[in-house]
Amino acid sequence: MTLEPHTFMTTMEKRVSFTEADKALLMSHQSWGQEIASEMADHFYAYLGRDAEMDAIMSAKEGRIHRLRETFIQWFHEMFTGMDNWGNGYADRRWRIGLVHVQIGIGPQHVVPAMATVVNEVGKRTKKDGKPEELRDALGRICMIDLAFIEQAYVEVSSAAVLKETGWTEGLFRRLIATGAGSM
Repeated sequence: MTLEPHTFMTTMEKRVSFTEADKALLMSHQSWGQEIASEMADHFYAYLGRDAEMDAIMSAKEGRIHRLRETFIQWFHEMFTGMDNWGNGYADRRWRIGLVHVQIGIGPQHVVPAMATVVNEVGKRTKKDGKPEELRDALGRICMIDLAFIEQAYVEVSSAAVLKETGWTEGLFRRLIATGAGSM
């Protein structure tokens, strides 16, 4: 059940209709993306800071919130640059970001609404700055791809841990999940 980030990126681009036009539009606004990255980090961490569980995770280690904020700013700007035209390097980095979320205990119940906060605030800022609606849409699509990487990291890590602990086959594990879901 090991995710292959490059294939996953290609699959997600097709699923959310992230196009070459989206990429060109994001690239053409990368200066603006860098300009607003810190403000988006403020919104993101203000949202997360209102949650006691997330606040505890972010404050668990000295300097973590500063490092997370710097990483957020870099991540946000990379959505505009694509690093390598949203290729293998981009996919590998997004996969590593997902794994870090799992390692430090930031669950999907926190990531999904936090990403929604980013998408909402970016939408407000694009409107305020007179940016094209297509830019907001392109940012929404790449945010959803990035979110899919984070969420898939939870699935992959959890599944790998269960398979390792139990010795089950992947087929048995999938059948158990399907059966369990059917009984809920």
